[in-house]
Amino acid sequence: MAQAVQAGDQREQAGPAVWSRSFGLFFTARSVSMLGAAMVPFATAVGVGGLGYGATGVGLALAAWMAPFAVLILFGGVFADRFTPRRMMIGADTVRVVTQGAGAALFVFDRPQLWQILVISAVNGVAAAMYQPGVSSTVPRVAADVQKANATLRVSESIMLLAGPGVAGAIVGFAGVGVVFAIDAVGFAISAACLLLLRLPVVAAPPAGESMWRNLRGGWQEFRSRTWMWSVILIWAVFGVTLFGPMIPLGSVLVTGRLDEAAYGLVMSASGAGTVVGGLVAMRVRPVRPLMAGAIGLFGFGLEPLSIAAGAPLTIMMAAHVVGGAGWAFWSVMWATSVQTQVPPEALNRVTAYEVAGSTLFVPLGQVLAGPVAGLVGARELLAVSSVVAVAGCVALLLVPAIRGLRRVAPA
Repeated sequence: MAQAVQAGDQREQAGPAVWSRSFGLFFTARSVSMLGAAMVPFATAVGVGGLGYGATGVGLALAAWMAPFAVLILFGGVFADRFTPRRMMIGADTVRVVTQGAGAALFVFDRPQLWQILVISAVNGVAAAMYQPGVSSTVPRVAADVQKANATLRVSESIMLLAGPGVAGAIVGFAGVGVVFAIDAVGFAISAACLLLLRLPVVAAPPAGESMWRNLRGGWQEFRSRTWMWSVILIWAVFGVTLFGPMIPLGSVLVTGRLDEAAYGLVMSASGAGTVVGGLVAMRVRPVRPLMAGAIGLFGFGLEPLSIAAGAPLTIMMAAHVVGGAGWAFWSVMWATSVQTQVPPEALNRVTAYEVAGSTLFVPLGQVLAGPVAGLVGARELLAVSSVVAVAGCVALLLVPAIRGLRRVAPA
């Protein structure tokens, strides 16, 4: 293993670290897509609410995206193996050009019905499920330095997520919701064009004639054979119900109720700024044991629910969210790099599908349960439990030898 690490270090130092032509195209594709991803939920919430469908309509519109994404992403990994990730991502972007263009037309020229919005959201969720597995497997093919590439993408993603709601708000105020959907459609067209120009090395495909179910079983075997991977996903399942799920529904209610909407926006912006910091740190820091280092950084994330539950002053909450965002981003880069460099390229699409599905499947359950449980025990008390779970989860990550001892390697 030590020889593998040394060889990986030599490979990282030999070639261009990140900014090749291919990475530049992929970076552009991801950045414009993430800006749209940050703007559209805001525009959807404002648009659906403005049509008189209320909070229930907004929840249905957002859930209509998440449900097909969580269910179908496993098949997205199989299709990426069969038809190549680049083709699947271009196809998904093309579909979303059409759906977002249709959404723009509905809001600009007509008064859309709720069922029309739900259909568009559901088709976008299917497209995202076909797109997402290819992202992980593309990064090692466009950059020699996988960790720095992931950190660079994380910084860009954080900036887009930080700027997106504000940009969307300004556009909605001046031009209306439909223009946001139109801009998102243009962004997906730019993304598809950039991906079309990519020239990627060939990766071995599954043997011809294998059934889809056999490919799924093969991905499952690769996934479960890595104790460090499924152990993290088990912890993430608990996080989804008790930490990630309640954070936004309860945090928004508590902060806006005690202060105001602007204060909650500042708190969320502080978290976004922290993710930029964490991405920048991940560009420089190269721990030999990345998941152990990431788990240590992740302790800071527990400050986010704790600061809200404790009713801390606004400045303290913002500082806590900067630290939490930085820890989250650093862990995310360490995790993505570990997955991309530890899993064989020919299995990466399917394995990524399993780990993304496992990471996201329980978040909606936590969102649904947050309100009723908070009604029984109190919102602050539930977020205090979330902060305890965050710390306990980080301790659990460090106690699992396979996670703690995983060493950094470079892709072959």
